Amino acid sequence: MTNAVTVYVPRDSAARAVGADEVAAALQAECARRGLALDLVRNSSRGLFWLETLVEVRTPRGRIAYGLVAPEDVPALLDAGLLEGGAHPLCHGPVEQIPYLARQQRLTFARMGVTDPVSLADYEAHEGFAGLRAAVALAPEAIAQAVFDSGLRGRGGAAFPTGIKWKTVASAEADQKYVVCNADEGDSGTYSDRMTMEGDPYMLIEGMTIAALAVGATRGYVYIRSEYPDAVATMGEAVRRATAAGFLGDDVLASGRAFHLEVRKAAGAYVCGEETAMLESLEGKRGVVRAKPPLPAIEGLFGKPTVINNVISFASVPLILARGAAFYRDFGMGRSRGTLPIQLAGNVKYGGLVEMAFGVTLRELLYDFGGGSASGRPIKAVQVGGPLGAYLPESQWDLPLDYEAYAAVGAVVGHGGIVVHDDTADLAQLARYAMEFCAIESCGKCTPCRIGSTRGVEVIDRIVAPPNPRYNRPQQVQLLRDLCDTMLHGSLCAMGGMTPYPVLSALDHYPQDFGLATPDRRAA
Repeated sequence: MTNAVTVYVPRDSAARAVGADEVAAALQAECARRGLALDLVRNSSRGLFWLETLVEVRTPRGRIAYGLVAPEDVPALLDAGLLEGGAHPLCHGPVEQIPYLARQQRLTFARMGVTDPVSLADYEAHEGFAGLRAAVALAPEAIAQAVFDSGLRGRGGAAFPTGIKWKTVASAEADQKYVVCNADEGDSGTYSDRMTMEGDPYMLIEGMTIAALAVGATRGYVYIRSEYPDAVATMGEAVRRATAAGFLGDDVLASGRAFHLEVRKAAGAYVCGEETAMLESLEGKRGVVRAKPPLPAIEGLFGKPTVINNVISFASVPLILARGAAFYRDFGMGRSRGTLPIQLAGNVKYGGLVEMAFGVTLRELLYDFGGGSASGRPIKAVQVGGPLGAYLPESQWDLPLDYEAYAAVGAVVGHGGIVVHDDTADLAQLARYAMEFCAIESCGKCTPCRIGSTRGVEVIDRIVAPPNPRYNRPQQVQLLRDLCDTMLHGSLCAMGGMTPYPVLSALDHYPQDFGLATPDRRAA
């Protein structure tokens, strides 16, 4: 469109949930009515969810941001010169200078909100497929070595070194190998996988293709959470376009090597986020956890060697190949290298995605980015690492975000989800919820998880109930600790093995919520 002004409105499902589609329609209708030339691009969200719907306008001085925009704001915005980046109460100036965004260290999410998610041209114009082109020129073992040298560890929560996993699959002898992306993002307060698939799908495709070249796999699957219809649709469209353009298919970038990728919708069970239950589901069976060994790297999908990583793990790989392992390794601390997309949610004023190098503290995230609680009340507890993560009290908010530092205090970084609770939260009830959640979502294969979680709900109910001569509260507390110990060490997978984390942390740090007069911080 000649002389048309480019305006960006997110197509991310979080933005759509608060009216982004209606804002886009209002802009088109009002510009048409006024005879204004408009080039509307549906980009992805920047992750500043507290500003959605965030409208951006391309101007000679950069992209200018307006938010929170509602459909009824459109006429006044156009009157104020929206298409020229004019002043308005909803104007936040150049989008890259918004402090929430400017303070971040965006590597994996550098393109997020910048491009049209399904435009191959946009993706390539912003360093897209540079990593794949570099990988095509390398021997398979050199690709895996670069990933190993970068220090990348699994971003799904287990934090296993990605390069070691790839090397294991590469060295396995088999007539068929697979690459599987675990995109069954079911943790409370997490959305970085969804944002990637909806907002920068080619990054995931590129990372999985690089993995396939490294290990000799020719087929791959993206197993996407069933509650993510937008992600399923966007990934499907991106796979079709990438295949048509030669980035996937029988001859990847004319390399003579094949990689075919398919999208699969998940079964709707939380436990299918566990890698072996996911494999069972992909094979058309009920999602039940497999005993290990054998490891999926040796006998995975259909009994063949399989690379399994989560979305952010694969999405981190293209940059490593494009810029070198040392570039990525220079971010972070200790054995936690690179950056982590941290997701702020719950009772927080400025919820959204914050990508920072490992080493940032929870206090910085809660206040420098999150702005404190949304309710304005003091923050009491912060759950890190999903519904099976520990509750951290204020005394632990200055720990660096680092896998080993968190493990030392019985906590987990997990997938980077952070859920904030103010001082009205009842930690005994939140602990009970963890046990109840496990009881509902357990695959039922192992006794500690299946029975332990059910008994856990009952024991917590007895602890918090009014005094009863039938039950001695200290004995019930000890029983709960013993039960947690059994689940922690006896469960077949992390579903039962991690449920004790929120329970014990609540019991240790918030005993008053259980009706206990004095802190009880004995080791579990």
